[in-house]
Amino acid sequence: MFMRQQEKKALYDPSFEHDACGIGAVVSIKGIRTNKTVQDALTIVETLEHRAGKDAEGKTGDGVGIMLQISHKFFQKVTRPLGFDIGEEREYGIAMFFFPQDELRRNQAKKMFEIIASKEGIPFLGWRDVPIRKDIIGQKALDKMPFIAQGFVKKPFDVEKGLDFDRRLYIVRRIFEQSNEDTYVCSFSSRTIVYKGMFLVSELRGFYDDLRDPDYESAIALVHSRFSTNTTPSWYRAHPYRLIVHNGEINTIHGNADMMLAREETMSSKALKDDMGKVVPVINATGSDSAELDNTLEFLMMSGVPLPKAVMITIPEPWQNDTSMSQNKRDFYQYYATMLEPWDGPASIVFTDGDMLGAVLDRNGLRPLRCALTDDRRLILSSEAGVLFEENAHILRRWKLKSGDVLEANLSTGELLESEALKTRYAQARPYADWMRHLIHLHDLPSNLQWLSSLSL
Repeated sequence: MFMRQQEKKALYDPSFEHDACGIGAVVSIKGIRTNKTVQDALTIVETLEHRAGKDAEGKTGDGVGIMLQISHKFFQKVTRPLGFDIGEEREYGIAMFFFPQDELRRNQAKKMFEIIASKEGIPFLGWRDVPIRKDIIGQKALDKMPFIAQGFVKKPFDVEKGLDFDRRLYIVRRIFEQSNEDTYVCSFSSRTIVYKGMFLVSELRGFYDDLRDPDYESAIALVHSRFSTNTTPSWYRAHPYRLIVHNGEINTIHGNADMMLAREETMSSKALKDDMGKVVPVINATGSDSAELDNTLEFLMMSGVPLPKAVMITIPEPWQNDTSMSQNKRDFYQYYATMLEPWDGPASIVFTDGDMLGAVLDRNGLRPLRCALTDDRRLILSSEAGVLFEENAHILRRWKLKSGDVLEANLSTGELLESEALKTRYAQARPYADWMRHLIHLHDLPSNLQWLSSLSL
């Protein structure tokens, strides 16, 4: 499962948890994988130390983490001595686990994962204990530290690389999560991997040996420093999640989660086909607001909705009263508003599926997100300016997202699409205007049926 439900204690109620954090990202829009991207992202999160919480002793942090592309060069090197062959790039998936420290329970969880993967037609390749330096972290983090390991699986021959393969891994993970109470899966993908933990931001680079290896190369890196304003920090609640890093809070979270649960009986997906029963419930109600949003975005993406579009649907701009908005965009937002409520609250979010990186600022616009584009087509994002030194001569442009803005850096095409262009592309992709002609408003019903409009639906 994701994490155990926090219990009410005295005046503490876990349902009122909020946080305010620091986020950042570095991406090569050309898709060039380098170790510099990894190191620059680590520098960003270390610079955001003031945005991360710590205990009174100052030795244990609220959480810090990084999401990267899977480095084939690195993992081919470190798995070769383990006695199994991972094959070519993206022909394998890596699950990053937080296992119990108890050896018996850990071995039971490992065996269960192997069995589930096999039953779902995903060949299991082998295990790798992640090299760490636990001596550098605080005692509170050490007392709660899980056993960290990676599980490797092979892509079946009849499955396409990328999203199709990741969809199969998603199903395996969801079955495993519902079958095991003691293990948390940080990530399970053929494209991305998450390294995180409950320690100080300065300790992330030192804790995981993988992050200091010069052979670890990536074109995408997302980082997050957590400040648990009213929360209980944990290893599991550190960001990134599987797709996002998030600064802010979702104020409508209870209604959002309830509505997702209510519609599960009628949900269908051509992409998931007969596997829908294996992945519901979509949202784990014991997760944080960030985790629940991540659950929803992941489900939409695995159901066939492009990730940037899924973000636009769940976090729409303020379209209802915007008279200057094009009709295409208005029809797009109104169409999806009939089937999915907005996830509202002050939030800035950076997201990736391993092939693109995007960012969005919610319609309140209260969590800033700064952007910089360099002459070698690198995009640098952060919750504040000055997080990474770049010579001014190499900076082509600096700007910040406005409320409701979204952007996408697509590594496959080398495009950087900003808000208007990206929204127009999706708004014009389907005949939303034609579909909206079939929308029926209660106040437009014949007079003998208008009593329906007074009902509370």
